[in-house]
Amino acid sequence: MIIGLDVGGTHTDVVLISAQGLVAEAKVPTDFSNLFNTVLDGLNCVTLGINIQKIRRLVLSTTLTTNLVVQNKLPAVGMVTAAGPGIDPALFHPHPHYYKTAGALDHRGREIEPLDEKRLPEIGLKLKQSGVRYAGVVTKFSVRNPEHEKRMAAALAPFCEHVFMGHQFSGALNFPRRIATTYLNAAVYPSHKQFFEFVQKSLNQQGLGVPIRILKPDGGNMQFDASLDYPAQTILSGPSASVMGALAYAPRGNTSLVIDIGGTTTDMAVLVNGVPLLARSGIEIGPYKTSIRAMLTHSIGVGGDSVVRVQNGAITIGPDRAGCAMAYGGSSPTPTDAFCVLGRADFRADRKRAAEGLAPIAQMLEVPVQEAAERIFRKACVQILEGAQKMVDHINSKPVYTVHEMVEDIQIQPDHILVLGGPAEQFAEKLATLFDGKVATVPHYHVANAIGCALASTTCEVCIYADTARKILTAPSENISKKISPDFSMRDCRDIALRLLREKALRHGAHPDSLEMEIIEQSQFNMIRGFQTIGKNIRVRAQVKPGLIHGYDPKTEKLMRDDL
Repeated sequence: MIIGLDVGGTHTDVVLISAQGLVAEAKVPTDFSNLFNTVLDGLNCVTLGINIQKIRRLVLSTTLTTNLVVQNKLPAVGMVTAAGPGIDPALFHPHPHYYKTAGALDHRGREIEPLDEKRLPEIGLKLKQSGVRYAGVVTKFSVRNPEHEKRMAAALAPFCEHVFMGHQFSGALNFPRRIATTYLNAAVYPSHKQFFEFVQKSLNQQGLGVPIRILKPDGGNMQFDASLDYPAQTILSGPSASVMGALAYAPRGNTSLVIDIGGTTTDMAVLVNGVPLLARSGIEIGPYKTSIRAMLTHSIGVGGDSVVRVQNGAITIGPDRAGCAMAYGGSSPTPTDAFCVLGRADFRADRKRAAEGLAPIAQMLEVPVQEAAERIFRKACVQILEGAQKMVDHINSKPVYTVHEMVEDIQIQPDHILVLGGPAEQFAEKLATLFDGKVATVPHYHVANAIGCALASTTCEVCIYADTARKILTAPSENISKKISPDFSMRDCRDIALRLLREKALRHGAHPDSLEMEIIEQSQFNMIRGFQTIGKNIRVRAQVKPGLIHGYDPKTEKLMRDDL
């Protein structure tokens, strides 16, 4: 049996899945001030009367790190860079604890300027005196040679609790994105570490000694303890849970729009022939352009509990949320109150109170309360579809790729919508009248995010470089460096990348019978000295494709193997 747990901004959803399908589900309020109790309450609900010895693993997703970035609540972090000649790295991420030091490598990883190791302890002392506990170090060509970063990290280690190195997070030659990626890893680390400890404590309280995995933004998962070394991999894991919860129900041959409607926001993504689109260079969140692989998603401030207002004679919805709907004891009118007035809310809703909340809105619009409710409902759906079209236009304006292949010079236009989230049923009915295509709710739509967590397979990637002139092959993120022959070829490089990837995936818990691996990037260029070719520079990047776990049958919604 598997537990899927999605810690959302409003609710935490928990499911238990076995060979018989969905065994138990729960939805509990998320209390970010007491995540221990939030997780524990959810686990208590789904394990009641269950033999916990049959539970094989737990997969979770969280909006915790995403919220920190979006709400600009990141702690102070030290960043030290070394670039050498060229553009000033301070332009990429200036902040009070940002330092540059001398030292440079060329594009082949050869030292062209010695690292200023005398200055590094001085920087470390300044960070410590400023109360900065975490730091990141990035050099321009560390993906070709991480030696400078390793020495920088070692020099700062006596002054910081944890130092992150840029070459560990990306093999791509994009210095600015590596700076942003390393910074975010250092900045979200303390909160993610605390979350990790809360979850571990909750499991111990339940007597659950099971492997814990966390959903990544590309739709795969990784071991929870490994996420402490890559904490920024949890950014946007919430939206990826939405996609994974809908993945099994996306029709092949169609372009599907996945819409997850929560209490505060609506998250959306696109599936082409049942495969999610990914951001080609990495996610962009707030002011940060990163190298973090993620599904291409879009969020808007419209949800079931968004505040409804009338401004200049027109209805506006969100982007703020002031608690729950008035029908459930809140203080501000919301789309959920409109559902209630229209008779589409559950039995717990106070229809009279919802109508009283919408009365001032109706008065300003000079219409009956019933008609105001209809207009609010329609407006919310229109805003969601407009947000979706904005995302589609963005996709069509630049190259993106799916998990399987590049999609270029193809105009994406969804013809199918999959809706999930608490109010999915109400929204799907109205969206169907406004969308020129098919609209359907995802089975178990109210806990589909947690189901998506539970069913996500293990993913990972490797990136390797070969320099035949220097006769060396490196995979910096894997801490691998070895000698090669001068006749080393692209084929040799691809074979080694796939072998390393398979070994890494199996170490991370992937099932050997369901490993779908692919080469997603490869490049080769000749190195010239004088008028002669002296060797080749080869780069290969490979990944395990995100997907559903081995042994899950989406038609019966059962696990065909009960040893997971």
